[in-house]
Amino acid sequence: MILGIGSDLANIERIAAVLERHGDRFRNRVFTPVEQARAEARPMAVAATYATRWAAKEACSKALGTGLRMGIAWRDMAVSNLRSGQPVMQLTGWAAARLLAMTPPDHEALVHVTLTDDHPWAQAFVVIEARPLGGLSAVQT
Repeated sequence: MILGIGSDLANIERIAAVLERHGDRFRNRVFTPVEQARAEARPMAVAATYATRWAAKEACSKALGTGLRMGIAWRDMAVSNLRSGQPVMQLTGWAAARLLAMTPPDHEALVHVTLTDDHPWAQAFVVIEARPLGGLSAVQT
C-alpha cells in the first residue's frame, strides 16, 4: 500500500547561487558527507547534483506528510546511490521516527526515490510504500 507520495522541482541556478553565497555553511546544514562527496566528484554537475538531492529531501518530507516542519531536519533524509547508479533514500532521526509511526503493524516501509535534471531544473519523486512482513502469506491470513 502507498503511505505517501511527494514531488519537488528545484531550480539548479538558484541552488548554485546559494552554494556560492553560503558555501560550506549551506552544504553542511543540508547535505550529509556522502551527498557532498557525490556532488563534489561531479565537476560539471555540482549544482545539479545538489539540486536533485535538495528536491529529493523536499519530496520526502512531503511524502512523510510533514513538509519541513515538526522537527524534521534536512540531514535526516539522505540520498546515496547503489552501484548501479540507482538513488536510494535513507532516513534517520525524526524522519525515521515519523516513517516508523506511519507504518502499519506487521508491515515494512520502503522509500522509493527517483531523480532527474535538465538545466535549469532538478526534479525528484518519492513514494513511501508499506509491504506486509512475510510476503503473500501475511496478506492471505
